[in-house]
Amino acid sequence: MRKNPFLFNKIAGLYSLFYNWQVRNYRRILENIKSEYDISSFQNVVDIGCGTGALGKVLQEYGLNVTGLDPAEAMLSVATKKAGKAKLNETEINFICGDVLNGLPFKDKSFDIAITSYVAHGLMPKDRMILYNEMKRVARKTVIFIDYNEQRSLISDIVEWLEGGDYFNFILTNKDELMEQFGNLQVINTGKRSAAYICKN
Repeated sequence: MRKNPFLFNKIAGLYSLFYNWQVRNYRRILENIKSEYDISSFQNVVDIGCGTGALGKVLQEYGLNVTGLDPAEAMLSVATKKAGKAKLNETEINFICGDVLNGLPFKDKSFDIAITSYVAHGLMPKDRMILYNEMKRVARKTVIFIDYNEQRSLISDIVEWLEGGDYFNFILTNKDELMEQFGNLQVINTGKRSAAYICKN
């Protein structure tokens, strides 16, 4: 899923330092889209590329049962510790190790929603198509991508150039790709340089 799971295993501890900030950011993002698309009406969700589980925590706060998937075991270790054992609103959150590029280990239409955050832009076009196809396959209702919009910043340009993903192409072509893949697309800006791309199955 990510270009270098080894790297993300190494920096999981660093990511964990930003966990609370990420939780606040995801709360803001989901609140920003709530008036146009309220996810609290659904029952379950798979978070692909879940990292340390910050988005999963917020999705659980919205009353969804959450399954988080990531190829970096150290990230999942942090996610499991952060989530703890307690249920929230009678919902559960679980994390499993896996890579969407090898196929998701779920049956067709296993979840109401499939969501991913800041994963798509890091994949090359061929791999992005695998991501799209797998998310479409496992989602009964909706596929959501939280990622960059067209408003670039110098810092993002530098970081993404160093990462070596497909950021520069992605921000120019993602809307066309998603329309071609899903036949529908709703874009909700969630910040100055971010958006939620919502595709209904």
